[in-house]
Amino acid sequence: MSLFIGIIGLPNVGKSTLFNALTLGQAEASNYPFCTVEPNIGVVEVPDSRLVKLAELLIPKSVTPTHIKFVDIAGLVKGASQGEGLGNKFLGHIREADALLHVVRCFEDDQISHIDEAVDPVRDTGIIDLELMIADLEIAERGRDRLEKILRSDPRAPEKLEHEVILKVIEGLAGEISVRDLNLKADESEAIRGYHFLSGKPVLYLANVSESDAIKGGKFASSLKDRVGADHVLVLASQIEAEITELPPEDRHAFLSDLGLAETGITRLILAGYELLGLLTFYTNVNGKLQAWQLGEGTSAPEAAGKIHSQMEEGFIRAEVSAFEDLVSAGGITGLKGTGKLRTEGKEYLIQDGDVVEFLFQQTVN
Repeated sequence: MSLFIGIIGLPNVGKSTLFNALTLGQAEASNYPFCTVEPNIGVVEVPDSRLVKLAELLIPKSVTPTHIKFVDIAGLVKGASQGEGLGNKFLGHIREADALLHVVRCFEDDQISHIDEAVDPVRDTGIIDLELMIADLEIAERGRDRLEKILRSDPRAPEKLEHEVILKVIEGLAGEISVRDLNLKADESEAIRGYHFLSGKPVLYLANVSESDAIKGGKFASSLKDRVGADHVLVLASQIEAEITELPPEDRHAFLSDLGLAETGITRLILAGYELLGLLTFYTNVNGKLQAWQLGEGTSAPEAAGKIHSQMEEGFIRAEVSAFEDLVSAGGITGLKGTGKLRTEGKEYLIQDGDVVEFLFQQTVN
């Protein structure tokens, strides 16, 4: 899938440091605004304990995990929607993202400048959120004007629903209510999908804290949780994560234990990103090749087959499906067949997270 998460935030909040920890890359990181002008792009492997277990059980010739793409977008500032700080260019990068990771500075450090001097997560998130809504409002108003011309010519035009939703969006944005908080119905969301509203994208707030606050979060992270809700905040110390990536793999567990951490924040972030995009994982094991595949929730078996090859969707016959837990408990496919838990599913079946699937299809002749 071409899905990706855009990493956004004010300048000097730790986005590039975080990106480097995510990708082991070389994104430029400095303590002055706009050191990242063009977006840095990294494709990150998704940690998957089920894939590891399947590899141990099935002993394939090769193993291929799923990945998420992260894009480090340059820091936004107040006035970005009006072009401040190269804002229009940066907002264009964000508009292409499927979801947003909003990094918020929740640490104090005299060596790293802050664009507004004092650290204040509530103010900082408010700045970014408002800029996204202002940019959306401009696009929505242009859309309204275009749609009204169409409806004046043909009041029954199919754009009628789109116009109704756009009016609802404009009213909400004018009251500083983001598109994602308008609780639109499925058909309403579909009607305005082409606008790619910035404030309509799923968002996860990352509280970038100091090493001393890596476990409990500290006062700044608490204020962020109070503003956006604890369920939407992930606490992480990007400087610690950067240090972990520089250690040999065999030393990382001991380093985490010394800090009182069970796993890296990067692992938690990648999995949270996977959830933010609404993805699930299914597995195939064909010709000795074990592979994990990512899908959006509610994907049918033929559509899942099409992820592998278009001909598999076109010639889909049926799918042989086993749940990960059942396959492991039975010790493999041979043992599973004796339990009656190897299922045959048709075109209406919706792939479930953890399914292990073999697709049967008729090859088309060109």
